[in-house]
Amino acid sequence: MEQLTQIQQINSAIMFGNLTNTELNSIVSAVTYARAQLGKQKIRTFTKGDTVKFTSAKRGGLVVQGTVTKVAIKYVTVKDGAMLWKVPANMLESA
Repeated sequence: MEQLTQIQQINSAIMFGNLTNTELNSIVSAVTYARAQLGKQKIRTFTKGDTVKFTSAKRGGLVVQGTVTKVAIKYVTVKDGAMLWKVPANMLESA
């Protein structure tokens, strides 16, 4: 609960505070870095042959389930029947 309060305070400071453009750019850089680190952690959890699932915007929000065929630096290739998908690791879950 305490972490949620801190996040709300940070969000409020960003939205309604008197931050300069430089300060906002610094925040954006920090968030981008944190997301990249999460992606690196997540991609290490997948190996070729794993069954995974993700939500596809191309298919109207349907959940796609398939098998990992390749793990690259940022993307995981998933085979769904006859179709291959290059999916960011952050979007994948184990099925």
